[in-house]
Amino acid sequence: MIFTAGQIAGILEGELEGNPDIAVHKLAKIEEGEQGSLTFLANPKYTSHIYTTKASITIVNKDFVPEQDLDTALIKVEDAYESFSKLLEYYNQVKNNKTGIENPVYMSETASHGAGLYLGAFSYLGNNVRLGDNVKIYPNAYVGDNVQIGNNVIVFAGAKIYSETIIGNNCIIHSGAVVGADGFGYAPSKTGEFKKIPQTGNVILEDNVDIGAGTTIDRATLGSTVLRKGVKLDNQIQIAHNVEIGEHTVIAAQTGVAGSTKIGKHCMIGGQVGIVGHITIGDRVRIQAQSGIGRIVKDDEVLQGSPALNYGDYNKSYVHFKNLPKITNKINELEKKIEQ
Repeated sequence: MIFTAGQIAGILEGELEGNPDIAVHKLAKIEEGEQGSLTFLANPKYTSHIYTTKASITIVNKDFVPEQDLDTALIKVEDAYESFSKLLEYYNQVKNNKTGIENPVYMSETASHGAGLYLGAFSYLGNNVRLGDNVKIYPNAYVGDNVQIGNNVIVFAGAKIYSETIIGNNCIIHSGAVVGADGFGYAPSKTGEFKKIPQTGNVILEDNVDIGAGTTIDRATLGSTVLRKGVKLDNQIQIAHNVEIGEHTVIAAQTGVAGSTKIGKHCMIGGQVGIVGHITIGDRVRIQAQSGIGRIVKDDEVLQGSPALNYGDYNKSYVHFKNLPKITNKINELEKKIEQ
């Protein structure tokens, strides 16, 4: 897609210094900019690159005053980084604004949809599926019986949404994600075999939830597994049955949350974190990568390690961890002197 400097300035409500007809068709880092590309300058440490970049258009903050001649048109805005992000979002909306039904697809006679539907080839819509407006379902996606999907939802290629799942507005489900598979529920029998416990609940994703590629969210045994509005999950995360995640919590890749755990609002959880089941994690908690959480966590705690400790305590202890060989040698020397 091609945009002119005038169009971009209009979208961003910015002040253009340069030719409004200059066109760009790609994005670039400021140090790698070339003709036909758009870049931005937000961090002052990259300022020197604006005098050498070949990018056709550069987004800058309003207070930027060049000290040398420039070969790039400027679009001045209040916040260059935020405006560049806004432009990326706009670009994605245009790029993903597909409509129509490709062939072959399967859509049950009892399924219904709103305006602006895109249904990619080899996708499947089960019985009593309800889709809102501007839903985009990419090829090879599966949407099971009785699923409800709100407005402006994107389901990328190969994602699987099991029956009874409820998805709100403005959600994104990336490729390979599985929403609503059975929870890991088994009961040992007298013979030592494990008997499967039927998983009869569902998954609820509220508005503005993003699910990364390859992430799995299990249906509840009874009731619902719930991700509240604004939750963002990275790729390859496991969310077990009956988990509840509070509003605007973000979780990085390869984290696993065991069954029936409740996570609060505005939490930040790093990659490869393991969280046991049946505990509560408070609001605004921060958990560093590769930590193991096996206890109730209060509001505003910052944790690291396995089992996780208070972040400050962990860092103090880590100094001693690294020095353990030296400390051991000193203790051995002292013991010898005492014996002598």
